[in-house]
Amino acid sequence: MFLAVIRPLDESGASPDAALVRLLLQNDVSAFETLYDKYSRIVYSLVLKIVQQSGPAEEVVQDVFLQLWRNSAQYDAARGPFVPWLMTLARNRALDTLRLKSERQRRLENQTDELYSVVVAPQYERELDEKRRAERVRSLVGELNPQQKRAIELAYFQGLSHTEISEELKEPLGTVKSWIRNGLIRLREGLRATT
Repeated sequence: MFLAVIRPLDESGASPDAALVRLLLQNDVSAFETLYDKYSRIVYSLVLKIVQQSGPAEEVVQDVFLQLWRNSAQYDAARGPFVPWLMTLARNRALDTLRLKSERQRRLENQTDELYSVVVAPQYERELDEKRRAERVRSLVGELNPQQKRAIELAYFQGLSHTEISEELKEPLGTVKSWIRNGLIRLREGLRATT
C-alpha cells in the first residue's frame, strides 16, 4: 500500500520532488540519493506486498530506481505528484516480475531437473520495521468501508484496472474510482497521524 505525502511547493510552484527530478535530468547524484533515501522504503513495502518474497522485491526496487535514474524525463509534474507516479512505476514493475515468475515456473515444471533457490534473510531491524508498518497498514485497511477495501485490494494487490474492477464489482466506473481515491486518502491520513 502506498500513500503520497503532501509536500509544500517551492517558490517556482513545483514540489520539492519535481525539483529533484529536474536535477536528475542533469545527472545530479545527490538528487538521486535524496529521492532514494526518501522513498525506497515505501517502494519496497509495496513491492514486497505484491511479489511476496524479499529477494525479488529488493531486485524490483533496484530496477525501479535504476529506471528513475536513466529515464527521469518520463516523469511529467504537470500530470500529477511524483510519489503516485513512482509507486505506479513500482507496482507495474512488481506485476511484471510476478508474470515473469509464473512463466519461469511453468518452464521449470516441464523440466526434469530440480532447481534449488537461495533465500536471503533480510536484516532483523528492517524486518521488524516492515512488520510494524504492515500491521499498521492492515489495521487502517480494516477500518475502511468494505467497498473501498475491496476496490483497493483489486487495484493494488491483484493488478486490475479501474474498468476491470468496475466489471468485477458490477458498479459504475466513477463509483469505483471514488472508492479507491477516498480509501487512499483515509489511509494516508491514518498513516500521517502515526508518524
